Amino acid sequence: MTALIVSNIVLWVVVLALLLVVLTLSRQIGILYERVAPMGALTIDQGPAVGDQSPTFELTDLVGRDLRIGHAGGRSQLLFFVSPTCPVCKKLLNIMKSIAVTERAWLDIILASDGEMPEHLAFYRKAGLEEFPYALSTDLGMQFQISKLPYAVLIDKHGRIRAKGLVNSREQIESLFTAMEIGVASAQEWLEREQDPARDISQEEKTNAQV
Repeated sequence: MTALIVSNIVLWVVVLALLLVVLTLSRQIGILYERVAPMGALTIDQGPAVGDQSPTFELTDLVGRDLRIGHAGGRSQLLFFVSPTCPVCKKLLNIMKSIAVTERAWLDIILASDGEMPEHLAFYRKAGLEEFPYALSTDLGMQFQISKLPYAVLIDKHGRIRAKGLVNSREQIESLFTAMEIGVASAQEWLEREQDPARDISQEEKTNAQV
């Protein structure tokens, strides 16, 4: 009987100790979450810079529609560079369909890639992408110096590049829209501005000069 009582006491001590450990870890995770800001699209310092005028293109998409990219007009454009063999690209296509609906008032989404027409046309139809223009152009990728996928470039209605970067989630895609709204090139630049107010002022002056 005494052994049973002792074992129960030891068990409760262990349970309370584990509960204390869990509470401590939960607190540390909360602190870490507060300190680590969510990161947006990862900008690669290649191709035309954010703030530059976009290269312009007049192309025909996969199904023969005329397509103008980078020209000033009434709407912004999001170029989404994909590949039929890129699993992350495929995962993001449903997200692009959703974004096309929620942002339809101001944004056109254009898919872009290069390669052989039959492979891309089969991919285009199988994935149900008929609502999107699909530009198959080696020159398009070379002008923007796309080296990794999936990659997105946001061009405003004036034909100016407003944000760009590697994207792997909806949050990273939407970070491009946020960067355009607050006048920074990327989430990384915003974090640097938060940490360095002097840099914030100089960047704001630069952005205002470009507008």
